[in-house]
Amino acid sequence: MPDTLPARPRTAWQSRAVTYLVAGAFFMELLDGTVIATAMPQMARSFGVAPVDMNIGMTAYLLALAVFIPISGWVADRLGPRTVFGGAIALFTLSSLLCALSPGLWSFTAARVLQGLGGAAMVPVGRLIILRITEKKDLMRALGTTVWPGLVAPVLGPPLGGLLVTYASWPWIFFLNLPLGLIALALTIAWVPNDRPAGARPLDVTGFLLSGGALVALVYGLDTLGQGAATAGQALGGIALGLALAALTVRHCRRHPQPLFRLDALRLPTYAVTVWGGSVQRVAIGTVPFLTPLLFQTVLGMSAVTAGSLVLWIFAGNLLMKLVTNQVLRRFGFRRVLVVNGTAVALSLAACALFTVDTPKAVIAALLFLGGAFRSMQFTSLGTIQFADVPQNEVSAANTLAAMLGQLTSGLGVVAGALALNLGAFIRGHAQGSPDLIDFRNAFLVMGALVLVSLADAWKLAPDAGQAVSGHQRIPGSKTIRNDHKD
Repeated sequence: MPDTLPARPRTAWQSRAVTYLVAGAFFMELLDGTVIATAMPQMARSFGVAPVDMNIGMTAYLLALAVFIPISGWVADRLGPRTVFGGAIALFTLSSLLCALSPGLWSFTAARVLQGLGGAAMVPVGRLIILRITEKKDLMRALGTTVWPGLVAPVLGPPLGGLLVTYASWPWIFFLNLPLGLIALALTIAWVPNDRPAGARPLDVTGFLLSGGALVALVYGLDTLGQGAATAGQALGGIALGLALAALTVRHCRRHPQPLFRLDALRLPTYAVTVWGGSVQRVAIGTVPFLTPLLFQTVLGMSAVTAGSLVLWIFAGNLLMKLVTNQVLRRFGFRRVLVVNGTAVALSLAACALFTVDTPKAVIAALLFLGGAFRSMQFTSLGTIQFADVPQNEVSAANTLAAMLGQLTSGLGVVAGALALNLGAFIRGHAQGSPDLIDFRNAFLVMGALVLVSLADAWKLAPDAGQAVSGHQRIPGSKTIRNDHKD
């Protein structure tokens, strides 16, 4: 049965407070995944294993997310969003404590699986809460706020992780989640409504198994592919299995009377543009926080502190653009911003291919600053247009599909960057794992080209697409893509 819960906007104060609460929970979850990267060598020494063996902790977390995100919308409809969101925060906080206290690799991996279960519900259910309590005219501001953690966490995570392992110890990465989680849990109980749709649909077990299996196989295959040619057979097998299961999932969802998630929203151009081209853009843009510090340290000879300080200019660009994003979208509309700003994103990625040992640090900082600004605008535009035309009774299903794709693409930035470097090394016939300047140059150019190609569906949008959210005035005489649905 479809989600029949009507929109229930609260007071402006409550809507804004819940939005910031959800964004804070997102930030905690995303930061945890990026901070750990710089702590891996110290953790490996603590556990008595090789640093490469620590990848199992990262992979286990991603796999747990991939499996349980598809079921999060159904659980929220059954138990209520406050119950599920608060339970997810509690589980994430408890598992953070278990991670910090882990004596060995396997106990740490088990705790990371629990963290993945908490994160799998935290992100999609949090966004579902916002979609249900926010009026359409305020949706751009609300969803724009939830995009912010995805921009900031990947940039701040590595430097913060370096500071913690240098001046404290790796368990503090997880101890920091304890006060944050307890505060978020208390505010969830106080602020978040627990409205549930009437007659929640039964669980589609087949759809759950198919979609979960597809995501697990894809995440495993893509993660393994980024590790080099030695594991190429396993990686390609995982990817092939994932694609086959994904095709079966789509077939099942189109035929089942009450599927786990519906694909109806893909008929809406404003939603589809974020699924197809938007997914490619998120992956390509997500390679920057991985490729740039690696380039600075391994090829350009910079120290970790210098590389980290330069990467922070991306965050500065994010921050500045955030101040004017709503005004720009209101003035120019989604279509123009996505196309023009997307082109600027592609050029900023390609510009990173020009960095050499002789490039002044001021020039590098300026280019990263501009790239961060364009990156912020594109992410916010994609995040806010996504639900502009989705009817209220389809929000839950559309949110589940968006959450699955968002989680998959957010974790693939590092994988795509490593894959681009390894592929370039393979084609040029030199050792993988030791990329040179040309490998980095090719990787940045490929990512820029991918963003350009992905803008084709944004170009096809109507000039006034997403007007109800952006407030952009329709251009007289402009052609509009017809959407056959009622809001």
